[in-house]
Amino acid sequence: MNGAFYVGATGLSAQQRALDVVANNIANINTPGYKRTQARFSELVTPLGDPNDPSPVQGAAAPAMLGVSVDASPRDFTQGALQVTGKPMDMAISGPGFIELAGPGGQTLLWRGGPMQVNPDGFLAAANGMPLKAMISAPAGTTALTIGEDGKVSATVDGSETPRGIGQIEVVQPKDMTTLSALDGGLYLAANDRDLTASAPGEDGAGVLKQGVLEGSNVQLTDEMVALMLMQRAYSANAEVVQAGDQLMGIANSLKR
Repeated sequence: MNGAFYVGATGLSAQQRALDVVANNIANINTPGYKRTQARFSELVTPLGDPNDPSPVQGAAAPAMLGVSVDASPRDFTQGALQVTGKPMDMAISGPGFIELAGPGGQTLLWRGGPMQVNPDGFLAAANGMPLKAMISAPAGTTALTIGEDGKVSATVDGSETPRGIGQIEVVQPKDMTTLSALDGGLYLAANDRDLTASAPGEDGAGVLKQGVLEGSNVQLTDEMVALMLMQRAYSANAEVVQAGDQLMGIANSLKR
């Protein structure tokens, strides 16, 4: 069988997956705290077999190992632009790190910040209702919440002019960012909680908290559009490889003795 079919097919598949990555980045360009993903290509090379090995299995399987593939897409965790909203329940991290949320089933989920709320149980939570793992409870009659850059949370209760401290938000940093699994809603799951280092914001290289601020995505539309055009051209080139292989097969079938 003509190897051009396999080479072209792997190329078409790889470019399609890369196109999905770019499309997802563009779709989330306005999602607060979104971190773009990148398509990483690798070459498929048929290993050289033992010439003394009479087994035909390797030779038969070899064509499927030619071409290119897309590995697991790495995520770019560079800082997005900070946008001042003036809303006291918006929060962002300026610098590295994540805030821990108490997910369903006892999971610890990592969050880069965003709109917050006081959930029905009275705990400070993300917009999706998941409370902060610090389990900070807002007193009844709270009229204002203040979150300092150092993570200290204070509440002003109706009838009192003096805020009182109600908790501390810590920032955690993974030892290896590549072990994080991306979930829906801008959340991440660490492979092992023991790989997370917790510290007060601004200490040990951790970022500081910014109240009334949202972190924008780090997607640059111009970069994504250029990548999109390159992938379209590469897809077209791989389609022509398949077409050329088909033409060669047609020539071979039309030969007469």
